[in-house]
Amino acid sequence: MHIGIIGLGKMGANMRDRLRAGGIDVTGYDRNPALTDVASTAELVAVLPSPRLVWVMVPAGAITTAVITELSDLLERGDLVIDGGNSRFTDDFTHAALLAQTGVNYIDAGVSGGVWGLHNGFGLMVGGYADQVERAMPVFDALRPEGPREEGFVHAGEVGAGHYAKMVHNGIEYALMQSYAEGYELLEKRDDLITDVPGIFKAWQRGTVVRSWLLELLVKALDEDPDLGAIEGFVEDSGEGRWTIEEAVNNAVPVPTISAAIFARFVSRQEDSPAMKAVAALRNQFGGHAVKKAD
Repeated sequence: MHIGIIGLGKMGANMRDRLRAGGIDVTGYDRNPALTDVASTAELVAVLPSPRLVWVMVPAGAITTAVITELSDLLERGDLVIDGGNSRFTDDFTHAALLAQTGVNYIDAGVSGGVWGLHNGFGLMVGGYADQVERAMPVFDALRPEGPREEGFVHAGEVGAGHYAKMVHNGIEYALMQSYAEGYELLEKRDDLITDVPGIFKAWQRGTVVRSWLLELLVKALDEDPDLGAIEGFVEDSGEGRWTIEEAVNNAVPVPTISAAIFARFVSRQEDSPAMKAVAALRNQFGGHAVKKAD
């Protein structure tokens, strides 16, 4: 199988490497000449065997729409586009309809794993018609973690379902990170009693009900910077948390924990806090997201 990838950033480049290691031929295109295998999207399409499979891995919103619009003019009937970025699920309906005008198929794929996906595999949540998902399974199998397929991959439903699942996943992620961060601040506050905050988190990694990969990443961040003094407690949000809350409101589903987590990020932009330093450090550890360095 031969696949094209558009977008070779932190995730896309690692996906290219993991696919190649899994026996998939990959041609990648990126505007950065130091990363790209070809000079243009048109050249990428030209080198792919028909029917083509193109994975789009660029920032959500206008950039993704522009890439898919360009592909709608370049691809042919029977080709397949997979949007693996963090697009809003409602955009999937528009993108699928646009490509369908020329007979091009569409799958949306929510992808989790961050900068660690190259070695650990990527968690995949996919939306689309069953025949197209099956067609792309060699790609999904190469990307997902080793082990039972159902523990790292799900065909969540029709078009839009993959990004909807990823949206909820990220909303939960917001809440989990916020919980660890608030615990960190409370422990750090009692320096008259607590003498080893990093050690406490490290001890929680085995045998406790709060152990998780996020906890391991917080331990790693604290090992690198025990008091998180090198970063500011400023935390961005990439959109999925807001979309999760909007969906919850539209469907009358209470999500107080997720809501509190997103509002805490807004607080971080007004005043520095130890808790938000912990959230910023976690985002940097799992996703390579930029942090603001402390003066």
